[in-house]
Amino acid sequence: MPGNPWLAIDAATRPAERAREVREAWEAFLGDGDLEAVRVPIAHSWQRSYRAGVDPSGDHLAPIVAETSEVPALWQLHPLSIAAPVISQCLGSIAEAANQLIVVSDADGLLLWIEGPAKVRVAAADSMNFAEGAGWGEPHAGTNAVGTALAADHAVQVFAAEHFNEVVQEWTCAAAPVHDPDTDALLGVIDLTGRKDTVHPSSLACAVATAQAVEAHLRCLLQERDARLRSRFEERLGGGGQHALVTPSGRVIAGDEDGWTGAERLVVPAGGGEMVLPSGVPAFAEPVGHEEAFVLRAAEGGHATQRRPLVKLHVLGRDHADVTIDGHAVHLGRRHTEILALLSARPAGMTAEELACDLYGDSGQPGTVRVTMHRLRKLLGQWIATEPYRLTLDVESDVARIRGLLDRGDARAAAEAYGGLLLPHSEAPGVAREREDLDRWLRQAVLTCEDGRALWAWTQTPSGEDDALAWKRLLGQLDYSDPRRSLAAARVSALRAAAA
Repeated sequence: MPGNPWLAIDAATRPAERAREVREAWEAFLGDGDLEAVRVPIAHSWQRSYRAGVDPSGDHLAPIVAETSEVPALWQLHPLSIAAPVISQCLGSIAEAANQLIVVSDADGLLLWIEGPAKVRVAAADSMNFAEGAGWGEPHAGTNAVGTALAADHAVQVFAAEHFNEVVQEWTCAAAPVHDPDTDALLGVIDLTGRKDTVHPSSLACAVATAQAVEAHLRCLLQERDARLRSRFEERLGGGGQHALVTPSGRVIAGDEDGWTGAERLVVPAGGGEMVLPSGVPAFAEPVGHEEAFVLRAAEGGHATQRRPLVKLHVLGRDHADVTIDGHAVHLGRRHTEILALLSARPAGMTAEELACDLYGDSGQPGTVRVTMHRLRKLLGQWIATEPYRLTLDVESDVARIRGLLDRGDARAAAEAYGGLLLPHSEAPGVAREREDLDRWLRQAVLTCEDGRALWAWTQTPSGEDDALAWKRLLGQLDYSDPRRSLAAARVSALRAAAA
C-alpha cells in the first residue's frame, strides 16, 4: 500500500499484484465488514456507499441523470466550460499517450464533458455507463474517483476493486476537485479514467496540477471582472461619507481601505437594502444592474454629508404602496404610488417626457407630470432630484427583493416571497410593463428550475393559481403520499375542463 493514502499504487508495485490485494480486501469487506487492509479514504467511501444502498454486485449501473441532448447546454452553462481549453492543454497529450479519458463533472457527479480515444469512450459507456449525462456521485455509483473526490473534497485515485461496484473494477481513475475562486464553492472534478492496466501514480498528480491550473485561470478571470466593475462603478463611491463596492458574492473590492466594513466578505440581502456590517456600522446596499455589484453606503452620515433617509416600498399585491420613510408611514395616492414604483425601477432617473408616456400613454403631457411631481416633492422633500426625476434617498422594495432573488437563481425563494402582481389594478402603461415583466420572469424561472417547492409556492400566488402548466408539473413531482397531490390533481382537472 502506498504511503500517500489518496494514491492507489506506487511506481514500484505491479498493477496485477495490487489488483489481487484490493480484490481480497473488497471481498472481506462485503463478507464481514473487515477494513483492515484498506486505505482510509477508500474505507470511508465503501462505508458511505454501503449506507447509501449502492449495489456492489454489478447488476446496477450509474443512472442517466440528464438526457444526451441536454448535456451540451448544461456543459455550456457550467462555470468549468470556460476552462475547457486549459484542461485539454494540460491533459490532452497525457491522456492520449496513456489511452485514458479526460472527464469533467459538476458538483453532484453529473458527467458533463468527456474527451479521449473513441474506443475507450465506447468501452466505458457500454461496460459501466460512464458517459456524458450519467450520475457518478457516490450515492449513485459507489466508490469511484469522481464521486469520492466530491464526497471527500480531496483529490483521489481509485484502482480496480477499490471501486465499490464490481462492474467498474476493470478500470482505474484519478480525480481532483475544482473550487470557485470567488466563493470557494465546489464546482466539480477533473478526472482521468482508463483501463486498470493503465494505472500509474502520476495520473493523480496530473489531475491535481490541472485542477490547480483551472483554478488559477478562473482566478484571473475573476480579477478581470473585478477590474471592470471598479472601472464602471467606482465613481459612485465618491460624494462624501463611507462607500464600498461589493460583488454579488459579497466580496468587498473597493472603498474599504480603512476596513470600515469589518470584513472582506459580506452577506448582502437579495435586491439590496439596509444591513448592519460586521463592524457594527449600519449601511445600505444599492444594487447596480442585475445585481452585477452593490454600492454600499454607511447609513451614518459624516460631518460633511447629510444622511440619506431610508424608504421602504411595498407595491406587490396592493393598489396603494405601503411606504415608510425612516420608519414613519407616508400615505400616497394612486398616481404618486405609480411614480414611486417607476422611479424605484429606474435608479438613473426618468425625464418628464418618459414619465408622461409611462403614466398616461401617448396622450401624456410633460406639464401634467411636472405638476404631479411638484406635489410629490412636497411629501418627500428634497429627495427627488429633477432633470431627470430620480430618487436620491435609499429605497428598499419588495420588487427589488424578488428581482434580486431571481438574479441569484433562487426561484423558490422568489416565489415564496412574491406578494402578488405589482399594483395589480394600475392601468399606467409603464407600471403594466414592469408588472408583466416581473410576473413572466418569475413564472419562467419557476417552470424551468425543476423544484417542486418552487412550483407549489408559485401555484399559491394569484398569478399561479390558474396556471395549468405549473399545476401539471407539480402533480408530476409530488409523491403519491403527499396530501397536496389530490389538490394538484383536482386543479389540473378543473383547469382542463375550463379550457375545453
